[in-house]
Amino acid sequence: MALADLLKGKVLLVSGGTQGVGAGIALAAAQQGAEAVAVVGRSEDKGRQSVDALEAAGTAAFFVRADLADHAQVGTVVDTAVARFGRVDALVNAAGLTTRGTMLDTTVELFDAHIAVNLKAPFFLMQQAIAHLRGRGAPGAIANIITMSSHGGQPYLAPYVAAKAGLVGLTKNAAHAHRWDRIRINGINIGWTATEGEDGIQRRFHGAGDDWLEQANASQPMGKLGQVDEIADFVVFLLSERSGVVTGSVIDWDQQVPGAYD
Repeated sequence: MALADLLKGKVLLVSGGTQGVGAGIALAAAQQGAEAVAVVGRSEDKGRQSVDALEAAGTAAFFVRADLADHAQVGTVVDTAVARFGRVDALVNAAGLTTRGTMLDTTVELFDAHIAVNLKAPFFLMQQAIAHLRGRGAPGAIANIITMSSHGGQPYLAPYVAAKAGLVGLTKNAAHAHRWDRIRINGINIGWTATEGEDGIQRRFHGAGDDWLEQANASQPMGKLGQVDEIADFVVFLLSERSGVVTGSVIDWDQQVPGAYD
């Protein structure tokens, strides 16, 4: 299989596919020969921009408008994509909520919001995708974008960590349960990554100035934060047949080593 055809003929569904890491994964899939990509998001404008970029890359594309905090809307996502393209071969759960909260100041509403977007939505999107694949008797692949913070994280990410750590366990549970269906399910614990969303978070919650990214890059061992296109290429590989039999793995994609100290 040529390196430019890793996902040749595949139909992908990418939650959070209209921005950030999700948009990067959707574009990388198109560049690697995907037949079609459905992207899920809330913004019609961002959805249209994402579809335009995917079509420009030569791939059929469709925007599924859904607020993943609303379970009723989550429940229609896979069926909508299947109605458009006839099938879904791979699912990427890239949507995420990263608003801040500590153990002492997190409200029930904030906690519930994190669980809804970061754990409940992936659970039920996986449920729908797995049921669809089993119904077709087809193999498939699922990639869950998680976080290095699932190892414990920062004090100001308490509800985020709680939800994402749950997604780690869910990834392994589902991979084990459906390995005989030939549905491979893996997770990627990404580290600090340079995205537009992260720019907004740094400015809103941490008082960052215009030079925050330059300073952040300089503070990292490799001289840069994680890059969306590099993460996207890795996810595409995991979704492809070239990653072989790998399932149930949650891979740390970062330059910091958990448990190691200077």
